[in-house]
Order: sequence, then structure tokens, then C-alpha cells
Amino acid sequence: MSTFCGGVRQLEGDARKEALALLDTALARLASEDGPSYKAINVTSVTGQVVAGSLNTYAVELDNGAAKKLATVKIWIQPWLKENGTNIQIHCSGELELDRTW
Repeated sequence: MSTFCGGVRQLEGDARKEALALLDTALARLASEDGPSYKAINVTSVTGQVVAGSLNTYAVELDNGAAKKLATVKIWIQPWLKENGTNIQIHCSGELELDRTW
């Protein structure tokens, strides 16, 4: 499947595995800093989009050790930026719960 700028596509195969690894890495980084400690326990959908970098959007169930919540997680990567090249947003019940950049 070809990729075109702005087009959203479901990620499958190796692209999905890479996106899931990115999610785990971003959640671990978030927990190691001043953010909450979440673990993705059930990812139902992963999409990718090329937009001045790459934007992955996950429909996921997150566990923080005390409670589980359904969330939409967006990770925007701009690898050419030496600082502030990664942004993660976590939306629970349609509300923005977290927005961090590193």
C-alpha cells in the first residue's frame, strides 16, 4: 500500500508492530518523567498519517495500576527536530487528559 501526504491508513503487519513499539516507548518515557504511568493493555486500532512528520492514532485501553480507561492516544513524531520532536496526547472520554512534548 502506498503512502500519501495527509492520507490516514490502518497500520498492519510490520508498520503496526513499529507503531505499537512507539506507543510502548512513549508511555515509558512519559512515566519516567512527570507523567502518569500507563500501560497499553488492548489496542483495537492503529492508524498512521503523514503530516509534517508522522502521526499515529491509537484506540487503546490503558491501565495505570488502579484503573483501566478507554482512550485515544496520538503520537506525532518530527524526527528532524533535535528538541521537542515528539508529542503525545491522551484523550479519555473525549477530553484531553494529557499533552506532552519532548
